[in-house]
Amino acid sequence: MDESGPARRQVVIPGELLDGRGLKPGSGTYSEGDQIFAAHIGIRQEREGFVDVVPLSGRYIPRARDAVVGQVIDLGPSHWLTDINSPYPAPLHATESPWRVEFGDTERFLRVGDAIIAGVLSVDEAMHVQLTMADQQYGRLQGGQIIEIPHVRVPRVIGQRGTMIAMIRDFTRVEMFVGQNGRIWLDGSPTDVGHAVHAIHLIEERAPLVGLTDTVREYLVGAYGRGAAPPTGRN
Repeated sequence: MDESGPARRQVVIPGELLDGRGLKPGSGTYSEGDQIFAAHIGIRQEREGFVDVVPLSGRYIPRARDAVVGQVIDLGPSHWLTDINSPYPAPLHATESPWRVEFGDTERFLRVGDAIIAGVLSVDEAMHVQLTMADQQYGRLQGGQIIEIPHVRVPRVIGQRGTMIAMIRDFTRVEMFVGQNGRIWLDGSPTDVGHAVHAIHLIEERAPLVGLTDTVREYLVGAYGRGAAPPTGRN
């Protein structure tokens, strides 16, 4: 690595020993005995007692309890079929919606093209996905705009303990929801949304580099000319 260039987070290759130091194997890893190895190329990351390898690219693979931003692409008499930026179709059954839907009346509640926030209820071994909107945190999105980033960049947009996204919200006052599938919904004034989008793309482009929080904060300070509460975690 060029010592004069910006520092990068540790990139590992398949089979590389991760030196878990008492950590548990997380996603993108496998263990042999008491040693943990990388299952694919990616960025080594420690979080909540686990060591993970975050892939550098790839399609979003849904997991139970993920929160996602989806778009209705088809409907039936008792369900809506939703695109969640994944190779696998994701139906939302009327019984998992927040409404009392009569058979054949699904179009009254959601139409093709509508955007929603939903949770991944289940994923079986054959990758049959089921969504839910039964929790009050989910619902139909109205207004705003949706952008897409690689889903592997989502943890960097959120930041440790949510510090990165909190900083963007604090500066821009934009309402935001970040889906685990790489879709982000934003709502606010055009100028503020523009600054939030620029900050998100800055994170997307520079995700492997250390000091990312300072870089994003520097941009936001330049855009708004004011300070914000300092982040509580390192990114």
